[in-house]
Amino acid sequence: MNFNLDWVGGMRRARIKVDAGEAAAAYHCMSRTVNGERLFDDLAKEVLRKQIWTIADYCGVEVVTYAIMDNHFHVLLRVPQWEPVGDEELLRRYERLYPKPTRFQTARIEVLRAKLVAGGDDAEVWRAQQCALMGDVSMFMKLLKQRFTKWFNRSHDRFGTLWAERFKSVLVEPKSGVMKTMAAYIDLNAVRAGVVEDPKDYRFCGYAEAVAGNDVAQRGIMGLIEGGKSGGWVWAQSGYRETLFGAGSKVKRQKESLTREQLVEVVRMGGKLPLAAVLRCRIRYFSDGVALGSQAFVQSQLNCYRRGLKSKKPAVPKSLPDVTDWGDITTLRSLRRQGFG
Repeated sequence: MNFNLDWVGGMRRARIKVDAGEAAAAYHCMSRTVNGERLFDDLAKEVLRKQIWTIADYCGVEVVTYAIMDNHFHVLLRVPQWEPVGDEELLRRYERLYPKPTRFQTARIEVLRAKLVAGGDDAEVWRAQQCALMGDVSMFMKLLKQRFTKWFNRSHDRFGTLWAERFKSVLVEPKSGVMKTMAAYIDLNAVRAGVVEDPKDYRFCGYAEAVAGNDVAQRGIMGLIEGGKSGGWVWAQSGYRETLFGAGSKVKRQKESLTREQLVEVVRMGGKLPLAAVLRCRIRYFSDGVALGSQAFVQSQLNCYRRGLKSKKPAVPKSLPDVTDWGDITTLRSLRRQGFG
């Protein structure tokens, strides 16, 4: 992997582009509006939803799932290993991103194709410019937020910043158990907010889009379930709903989110809760933990960070609070403030 360290949210984080021959990387990315203002109506959410899919296609990353709320959004991305992109694929992605030329983007597909056929320095520069935006989660988020901001400001007769921060991200081990838990946490956003009782009824999340028949959204969920790709959507949906609602979800659902006080009381009494119940709480480890995964995975990320920061201080992965059976999930960063809300 290629690591580029930058300063985000009070600590250094790595921007990673996955080299050929290495396993895919996965990220939970989040961004909130300035001051947390509830600016997004259904039209804005619909525009952002479409832009997520369009820019993911252009950047060559896979959207596993997402959730768009009134003042923030989440997206779980899988970034595949980097492979050279041919000219026809570059042109296809470019045309998807720029279907109509604008005064800022004047190059037409015919002109670009002729330039690439002719070769030369101009063609190489254009190829390099496009490839630099692909296979990188930072470039995906930058393009997405810039494009949406331009549309939103123009549509609402406003100017200036829309987002409160660059963006937050958590590196997620791309194995099914960890990814499935993170995806369920994202899809349950509207349930935690009290908007719906079942995420399939909330239009602006990946699971609802998959239930509605979007085959690309279905593939994202199917990749989370063991045997999901071979078993098909019906099989994958059944397995995923067990994570969303727990065993026996067809007849019994967790309808209400727990408060932090209720969760603390259960732990104080020495009890544990089903994972489906805990996922209805806000879990800061899933947004501020920096990296989530098995102990070996998180330790490898700690080693990378320590080398990048030239730190000699020993560090070990941190266990999540013992409130449920997390499976094989640890975190890179311990949280001094409350980890649940």
